[in-house]
Amino acid sequence: MIDWLRRAEPEIALGDRVLPIEVRRNKRARRLTMRLARDGSAVRLTLPPWAPTGDAIAFAHAKAAWLADQLDKLPRACPPRPGGWLGYRGADLHVVWDKAAPRRPVLDEAAGAIRIGGPLDAMPGRLGRWLEQQALALSAPDLADYAERAGVPLPELRLSRAKSRWGSCSGKQVVRINWRLVQAPDHVRRSVIAHEVAHLVHFDHSPAFHALLARIFEHDIAQSDRWLKEHGRSLYAAFG
Repeated sequence: MIDWLRRAEPEIALGDRVLPIEVRRNKRARRLTMRLARDGSAVRLTLPPWAPTGDAIAFAHAKAAWLADQLDKLPRACPPRPGGWLGYRGADLHVVWDKAAPRRPVLDEAAGAIRIGGPLDAMPGRLGRWLEQQALALSAPDLADYAERAGVPLPELRLSRAKSRWGSCSGKQVVRINWRLVQAPDHVRRSVIAHEVAHLVHFDHSPAFHALLARIFEHDIAQSDRWLKEHGRSLYAAFG
């Protein structure tokens, strides 16, 4: 056996980066699956209960070239800067900074810009907080809309900073939505909220769940899912 297979550690070198290997077991899994975290921060392995951890880690090392290629395809970190762009509801807002202007970001829809002042080093943080506020303001009526359509009590809405999930719900009637979805087109954000509301009725992906989702969601769910699959990782570029 190759020596590194015997001594494999839960991390992997991909070019000039070393990523942790996160191993998770799922009793429903039938085979090993491997993927990169959306922000490129880790390699994630999902295993059936019976699969040896060492074999899974060895598999990741054997696929190092493929993982490195996938890592290279991820959007590069690009924090907002003066003269740059900020994703918002499927469009790019021009970042207009003036140190003497108010610190609170102001949306100028007519100009397709976000205007902000104050110290430059704190600008990315303030823009991130503004996006979170917008995410909450937009998602709240979305949630109320779909709860009414599904005939369920209005659940509590919370924002999520999850690295691997766009939304989740709990038996305690709480729906969590990843705030980064405010950067995506409206139909994408709404599709995730509709998905979680449907789970309040059917906590699975049964035909009944999909039938309810199709009934309450007004757009093409496959189109929204496809957008997330193709562009979802880009939502992490500005703020990680």
